[in-house]
Amino acid sequence: MSAIVTAHPTARRRTHRIARLAGRSLAYCATLVPVAVLALVTAPLGGAGAAVARWRALRTGLLGMPPTAVPGRRPGTVAVLGHALLSLLVGAVALLPLGVQLLMVLRGVLYGVVDPGPYDNSWGGPTRAGAWLAHFLVGLPMAAAGLAALIGIAAVHQRLTRRLDGERGSLWLLPTVLLMAVAGALLFVAWTRQI
Repeated sequence: MSAIVTAHPTARRRTHRIARLAGRSLAYCATLVPVAVLALVTAPLGGAGAAVARWRALRTGLLGMPPTAVPGRRPGTVAVLGHALLSLLVGAVALLPLGVQLLMVLRGVLYGVVDPGPYDNSWGGPTRAGAWLAHFLVGLPMAAAGLAALIGIAAVHQRLTRRLDGERGSLWLLPTVLLMAVAGALLFVAWTRQI
């Protein structure tokens, strides 16, 4: 007689919550650069209010965060432009883990389709199935790390966006954004030079 082991309902809910958060964070981070560029263009032309509304909508719609608007609080154009520049910086950093996710799809999930072979010198080669499986298995932990980075990046940015609503920002927020930007730039340079 064999027993079927099922996951505890609490573990399933936690897994579902983390997967949903990862998906939402991925979508949120993918929108940071376009929304920041749009804000940089429209805010000086009188679109600061619309830019703030877009960031609030992203935070509440994509991340599912509750609205925190302070009644009567309307940030000025300079504050919106500063936030747009920081958002552009955070969005540029988010491109790295977004690229990791894209590579996982192209070089992990679809490896046998995008690389026609021969597989003699490939990881898992000389067969197509072995190379495909090896690339997929190597890509799994990198994709998980990329999703964890996207969750963290989205959390940092949504805290930045709450500052537009008049909430006090933590002292660690701006140094963290700058450290993320420096680390992202160093990683990008190392990646392009093939560590």
